[in-house]
Amino acid sequence: MNMSEPTQFSTEGLRGEMLHDEPMSRHVSWRAGGVARRMYRPADLADLQQFLRQTPVDEPLLFVGLGSNLLVRDGGLRGTVIQMVGALTELRMDGEFIYAQAGVPGAKLARFAASNNFCGAEFFAGIPGTLGGMLTMNAGCYGGETWQKVVRVQVLTRSGELLERTPQEYEIGYRHVVQRTPGEEFFVGAWLKLETGDVEAARQEIKALMEKRSASQPLNLPNAGSVFRNPPGNHAAKLIEGCGLKGKRIGGAQVSEKHANFIVNAGNATAQDIEDLINEVRATVLQQTGIELHPEVRIVGEKSK
Repeated sequence: MNMSEPTQFSTEGLRGEMLHDEPMSRHVSWRAGGVARRMYRPADLADLQQFLRQTPVDEPLLFVGLGSNLLVRDGGLRGTVIQMVGALTELRMDGEFIYAQAGVPGAKLARFAASNNFCGAEFFAGIPGTLGGMLTMNAGCYGGETWQKVVRVQVLTRSGELLERTPQEYEIGYRHVVQRTPGEEFFVGAWLKLETGDVEAARQEIKALMEKRSASQPLNLPNAGSVFRNPPGNHAAKLIEGCGLKGKRIGGAQVSEKHANFIVNAGNATAQDIEDLINEVRATVLQQTGIELHPEVRIVGEKSK
């Protein structure tokens, strides 16, 4: 990696695992991209707090769950990736609320809610990510959005302080969440309020949503879910398909023949292939329709030299 010298910091007293020069293609659902200079897998929330206390404030940090909404450029990442999956996985009842940590996958959250006689969380089963990412972008599908269910969230500050915040402390919109107060904070958990309901009906709804997802999305090939946000009053997939872009290919990246708002790794795609195809789709749709598509996926890292 052609990068400046890494920041040095102590891992003494930490209980998690530190990896060096870790290929991010192993950790993002597109199965493409460069390496992270470091990846830290915390043992639990307390260990993550300690890690943040020991990490210099100028160290770039990237929190990653299932990597289902992320493209890491081929030149890799300068800082430290913090892997939440397998670490922040607590999921329990807390009075009338469900408490879930940021590493809990959507499908697991949906099933837990149903098993505790709650309804309204079924849509989480259709989101291929973890709660941390869902909170960050107000992820949603099939008519439901994450922050519709949030009573309060648990965050860590850059210095490792654990705080609780309410939805009123954020500007929340469609695939859009912005903290109103200054400072770098990271979602590590949330309390969700759901309605009581028919557990069997909820389970059947989860099953139906999963079958719908399987039937309509190219789950047999590496992808990152929906690439673009739906423009107001329209659908990105409809616009892309209308521009004749289904099947469009750059290198190993291809606009899915099954769902036009999905870009798949059809065979050894590089992150550059995928990014170039994203840009090509945006430019074509803008030229033909006058509508500008905005990516849902987050693109990070350095381009290859």
